[in-house]
Amino acid sequence: MFPNNYETVFILTPVLSDAQMKDAVDKFRKVLTDNGAELVHEDHMGLRKLAYPIQHKNTGYYQLFEFKAPGTIIEKLNTEYLRDERIIRHLTVSLDKHAVAYNDRKRNGLVGKKKQTENAGEAK
Repeated sequence: MFPNNYETVFILTPVLSDAQMKDAVDKFRKVLTDNGAELVHEDHMGLRKLAYPIQHKNTGYYQLFEFKAPGTIIEKLNTEYLRDERIIRHLTVSLDKHAVAYNDRKRNGLVGKKKQTENAGEAK
């Protein structure tokens, strides 16, 4: 089966200890790898303020996984998110070739910098 590129973000409830948070992240990493996913990138974004209250909470721990996997994994991952009461929101999206290229440039620090011209270092 041809693997597709995906990105999943989930928000953990802020009342968890560091050990409980790491346990939850490890659980979802294991769900991905046990079902044939290849992790491309992982980003723990930490505790952030939510745009609006969710379940009477104003903050949450954000975690992102970028991975390659067959499409059948998404349903299993979604089921695990829904079963886990530590997850207050989740989103999984399929990435096209442009999004994959953008994420790669972003990881390499090339996003957000202005293009340098050939004369940038010369004094006028």
